[in-house]
Amino acid sequence: MTVRVLVCEDQALVRAGYTTIFSAQPDMEVVGEAADGRQAVEQALQLRPDVIVMDIRMPILDGIEATRRLAGPGVDNPAKVLVVTTFNVDEYVYEALKAGASGFLLKDAPPAELINGVRTIAAGDSLVAPAVTRTLIGHFAERLRPTDTTRPALQQVRQTLARRELEVLEQIAAGLSNAEIAEKLCITTETVKTYVSRILTKLDLRDRVQAVVLAYRVGLVVAE
Repeated sequence: MTVRVLVCEDQALVRAGYTTIFSAQPDMEVVGEAADGRQAVEQALQLRPDVIVMDIRMPILDGIEATRRLAGPGVDNPAKVLVVTTFNVDEYVYEALKAGASGFLLKDAPPAELINGVRTIAAGDSLVAPAVTRTLIGHFAERLRPTDTTRPALQQVRQTLARRELEVLEQIAAGLSNAEIAEKLCITTETVKTYVSRILTKLDLRDRVQAVVLAYRVGLVVAE
């Protein structure tokens, strides 16, 4: 299956680099390019790419708002957005993930990592490295602390998920990979994948990123 990619980046040289990298892959096709957020939204709605590679800081409409319009809450058939940013701990990245991005990478990531990222998101998985997840959660711990208004949501999560599923969700929120979760809980990686799929389905979440944010927001896991 060919992965159709839309490249959204305001710097022409960087945009050309992405296009060259993706076009060289036998399983990828760059179907469009956008130099600002408004173009990104227009082309995404017109072309319906499998993955949108989105820069955060763009003119006219920034990547966060563009992502929100394409993949945010209430959007029918949300797009799969891979945010690419200069900073690994950046408030804009956190906001982009809340807006519906399926993951993010740094701009200085090697081409192989960028290619793998697009394939990962096209396959329906999220892409947030465990170490980066821990850093983001630590950086924004205060805003993710549960409040009295989130207590009912926590109770609902506990009632919805089985005990083992809750354990897996806690480990996801801690930033562990599937392999690390499997080792810690003494189960196979395939079993972990099954649990993750069940968690996302039961809680009506699109991907692992949303699961991490929800776990902290309702207080299932509390940032230190």
